[in-house]
Amino acid sequence: MSERSPLGEYLRARREQVQPADVGLPASGRRRTPGLRREEVATLAGVSIDYLVRLEQGRDVNPSAGVLAALAAALRLDDDERMHLFKLAAISGSTELCPAARAAVVDIPPPIRQLLDRLDPTPAFVLGAAGDVLAANRAWETIARPLGMLDGEAPNLVRYLFLDARARDVYPEWDDVADGQVAALRQAGVRAGPSIAFDALIEELLHVPDFASRWAAHTVAEKRRGAKRIVHPAVGELHITFETLLLADDAYLRLITWLPADEATASGLLTAATGTAGRLRVVGES
Repeated sequence: MSERSPLGEYLRARREQVQPADVGLPASGRRRTPGLRREEVATLAGVSIDYLVRLEQGRDVNPSAGVLAALAAALRLDDDERMHLFKLAAISGSTELCPAARAAVVDIPPPIRQLLDRLDPTPAFVLGAAGDVLAANRAWETIARPLGMLDGEAPNLVRYLFLDARARDVYPEWDDVADGQVAALRQAGVRAGPSIAFDALIEELLHVPDFASRWAAHTVAEKRRGAKRIVHPAVGELHITFETLLLADDAYLRLITWLPADEATASGLLTAATGTAGRLRVVGES
């Protein structure tokens, strides 16, 4: 049997998460595995069971666009998941679309650094595909440092979330934040392409059960805007809305701003970010 491909892993993971009732099938009968059976998905997609088995096992990595669209419909994929499926198929079917692993160092363009500086006192920072904090303005640094988010030589918000015990106190809805981080990480990893830093992070975190179970689910999504609660040691609970700008760069860089969701948070952010005026500091700069 061939080693299962990323495309095959994704198809199987999504099949196991769709319940019979989701597609109008009776839930009767004993099921050895969760979700839909292969024959059910094959019927819904109009393909043979043997062909679906070959796809899941990595013995066929060149499905047509029509087959992919049919499978996406059968598995009830949303827009992000459908795009992820097509991207995986393109990479699996053509080695030319799978470039060499990217180096760990990513340069932040000077205009982005200037933009961060001008956004101050609005907290803002730039994330890489693996969740590395690549740059931040003083407002965000001043708020994030007491939370432990900037500890270490190479701050990483995914590593912080799963390996730093303080994260569970900082995020009252830790489980929801963790779900979102891993889903975004899945999407970023495919869109940004191979990365030494990304692969090292995944290998490290797969030893953490809370991460490993989420990674195995192959959930794909990234919220470009939303809300979160953060408990800050200096100013208490903050209700933050965030906005994410995907930068035009093949490294999948994202510029994120934190905005207050209410007057109390606006006051708290100003207090936490006291003395924010000044020069942008790139993370890792002495």
